[in-house]
Formats: sequence, C-alpha cells, structure tokens
Amino acid sequence: MDPVVVPLLVAAIVVVFLVASTVRIVPQARRYNIERFGRYRRTLQPGLNLVLPVADRINTKLDVREQVYSSDPRPVITEDNLVVNIDTVLYYQITDPRAAAYEVADYLQAIDQLTVTTLRNVIGSMDLEETLTSREEINSRLRAVLDDATGKWGIRVNRVEIKAIDPPHTIKEAMEKQMRAERDKRAAILHAEGERQAKILTAEGTKQKDILEAQGTQQAMILRADGEAKAVELVFQAVHRNNADAKILAYKYLETLPHLANSDNNTFWVIPGELTEAIRTVTTAFGDQSTAGPARPAQPEEAGEAATADAASDDGRTPELAAGSAVSLEAAAAADEAERQAAEAVSDAKAEAAAATSPQVPHLGRASGD
Repeated sequence: MDPVVVPLLVAAIVVVFLVASTVRIVPQARRYNIERFGRYRRTLQPGLNLVLPVADRINTKLDVREQVYSSDPRPVITEDNLVVNIDTVLYYQITDPRAAAYEVADYLQAIDQLTVTTLRNVIGSMDLEETLTSREEINSRLRAVLDDATGKWGIRVNRVEIKAIDPPHTIKEAMEKQMRAERDKRAAILHAEGERQAKILTAEGTKQKDILEAQGTQQAMILRADGEAKAVELVFQAVHRNNADAKILAYKYLETLPHLANSDNNTFWVIPGELTEAIRTVTTAFGDQSTAGPARPAQPEEAGEAATADAASDDGRTPELAAGSAVSLEAAAAADEAERQAAEAVSDAKAEAAAATSPQVPHLGRASGD
C-alpha cells in the first residue's frame, strides 16, 4: 500500500468524526443542556445545532411536554384519628430546563415528598366526612403549595387530583350501613307519600262520585215528580173536559178497591167511609138504566114517596125500596148484586190480610178481581 494513502484515510476519518461531533439535532419538545468543560453553557433548542467537539457535551435531555405523575397510596391521619390511604395524580411541565437539571437533584422525588407532606397537613385539619366531600378544596391547596415550591425548580404544576381516598374496612362497612339506612328511609318516605296521595285522590273520587250520584238522583226525582204532576193534571183536565158525572166516578172508585189486596206485603186494609156512598151511586145508576116501559106521570102518592126518598138520600141514609116505587125488580137485583160484590171484596181483603199475618194458615182468599 502506498504510504501516502494511509495518512489521507486517517485524516478523512478524523474530519468525519469532528463534523459528527459538531452537529447536534434536537427533536421537537426536547431540550438539551450543554456543558463546556464541565460548566453549563447553554440549552439547545429543537432543530440543527452546532457545538464544539470534545469541548462541549450534552449533560441532560429533558422533555418539556406536560407529563403525568401518579404517586403510590400514602397513609394519612384525619382530624378524627382515622387512617386513610390517598392516591394523588400530578400534571406538571418543565418550563426551565437549566433549573430542572441544576436546581434539584431529582425533581420527581422532590415533588412526591412535597405532595405527601402538604397532603398530611391539609387532611390533618379535616375529619373523614369533610375529607370525602372536600376534594376540590384539597386539590386547590395542594396545587398552591406545589406551584410555589416547584417554581424555582423550573417546573410548573398545572393540576393536582385526588385519585382515591380509601378509609379502613370497618369504616367502609359503617358507611355502607348508613347509606343503606338513608336509602331505606327515603324509600319509606316516598312510599308513604305515594300512599297518602293515593288515599287523597281516592277520597276525592269517592266524594265526586257521591255528589254526582246524589245530583243524578235529585234530578231523576224532580223529573219523575214533574211527570206525575203533569199526568195527574192531564187526567184532571180530561175528566173535567169530558164532564164526567158522579156515576162514572163512583164506578171507577169501586173498580179500584180490589187492587188494594194485590200486594203481598199488605197485612191490613182500611176501607174508606165513602164506600157506601159509592155503592149507593152505582145502585142508583143501575136502577135508572134498568127501568122498563115508557115514563108515566107520577101519582101524588108516588111523588110524596119520591120526595121522602130524596130527602133521606140527602141526609146520608140508604133509601128504602117501597112497594109502590118506580124502581123495577131488575134495578133492585143489580143494587143487591153490587152490595154483595163489595162485601165479598172486603171479606176477601180481610182474609188475605189474616193469611199474610199468620204463616201457618195457607192463602185461601180469592183474587181481588173475581
């Protein structure tokens, strides 16, 4: 080999080494601290950077993005002397790479110990109930203390969160029982309120129902009474319009009497005092219709007897049939038959009343219409 070639190769290798040692490429969101002869020189920014070979060297490489640090559960004593384990999560960011590298030896350990100390001071002034319900207050107090202490380290604590608060097992059981009792209490209250509302609504519905039924019954009775009144008025007007005489009215009166015995609930009947007057009127009517032969002039004796009969009739006494009167035998028979039928109707009504009052005696009376 040519002796000139060897020195040229050595020189080329040396030049390549020097060039490689001079050029430094820093990635984005990274910072490199450069020391020259063991002393901090500068911090390289992202991109292409030139350094002095051999004299300059990279001491630390730092990531300036926001990072998350989760600590292990740490026991903390509350004001009411209960030991709880608390996990914390920190969100921090390096703002000064030189201070993070030279102001503190291990910034993560320093932040962790400062978090535990501050957390014990904060939780020590709270009881368990307040600790479980005051996470926002604890987070803000922790962040204020950590941000003030880590500012000179070139680190900014953006956020501190309490990840978990674990009380002792016995306390958990007691809290579960308390929560279960509270839920049962609320359920019982809601159930009672529901039953109360249901009873109130049911009572209001029953009240409205009774009111509406009473109003309906009232309206029905009013309408029924109006109908009966109009019917009686129409019958009354029809009777007077047709000019019905006493004979027809007396006959209808006797025709209605047998209907008094139709009801099975009747135990006695009251025979009105006008019955004899009605029978007398019907008897007189049958006597007038059954008179045979042409009318003849009345003799003085007959005129006297007729006047005597009219006077007796006006006094309310039953007229007697004299031998020389103008009433025929058929009229007398018709009157006797009407009296006999009226007497039979009365006796039948009495028999049915006696049968209704005595359960052992069978009902032997005839129908009221016979």
